[in-house]
Amino acid sequence: MKLLIYDQLKRSITHLVQTFKLNLSAAPTGRPRKIPPIDALTLALYQHRSTRATKRSVYEDLKSSLHCSYKTLVVSINKVAVLAAQLLALLMRSGAPTSHPIKYTDATDLPVCLKKNMDEHKTMAGLASMGKSTKGWYYGLKMTMTRDDRGTILGLKFSDAGTNDRDLFRQINKGLMGILVADAGYVSSELERDMFIEGQRWVLIRPKRNMKKLATAWQLAVYRGRFKIEFDFRSLKLFHGLVTSLPRSVNGYLANYLHAVLAFVIA
Repeated sequence: MKLLIYDQLKRSITHLVQTFKLNLSAAPTGRPRKIPPIDALTLALYQHRSTRATKRSVYEDLKSSLHCSYKTLVVSINKVAVLAAQLLALLMRSGAPTSHPIKYTDATDLPVCLKKNMDEHKTMAGLASMGKSTKGWYYGLKMTMTRDDRGTILGLKFSDAGTNDRDLFRQINKGLMGILVADAGYVSSELERDMFIEGQRWVLIRPKRNMKKLATAWQLAVYRGRFKIEFDFRSLKLFHGLVTSLPRSVNGYLANYLHAVLAFVIA
């Protein structure tokens, strides 16, 4: 079963690399890689697809065929996050022209440690900050994502927890057209006005409960579709290991996020 998952992932990654014509050749000088990029990314996604909580468990699963140290595995997986980011960007760009006209944007919390440990947490001290989610205050980052009604991810951005949601909305949706739907936390007449393009793009933000603005029946029907992006966040956290406190470097944290999302996208 372990090798079956690994082989399936490797075929998917190889297909994407070939489709987008990416050059993964090693530099002509220097030491050869002990783990080639496609294999390293496959190992990373294997962790996020096989419910393995740590890289150590991945190493124990496959060490008989790795022929390298655990440290080499960790370094290789963290380094190949650049390839994961490249593939995600290409997949989002290629999906935009044929995307569903209804698109949903939302953000989710990415705690890097327990709130009570924030003063002792040094690894992400330069990037993490205090933020508030529906579950309360946390210390970490947040991930803002846009997906269409069919589930295609079209926008993705990681930021510190305190970054303004409306600014992030503008950034990741700048090149998208259609009906952009957000929850009441994004309420802003200025945002709706700035993003509006006659006949091409509308921003639909659900009014807060204490607002007098009324929604039409079709708007309420569109709003109800927001559960889909919330389910995506739930799946990313519960089944793909998006949230972690285990990495010992900034690269380790960022690699974990990118690998989790890519594993989810190509599931």
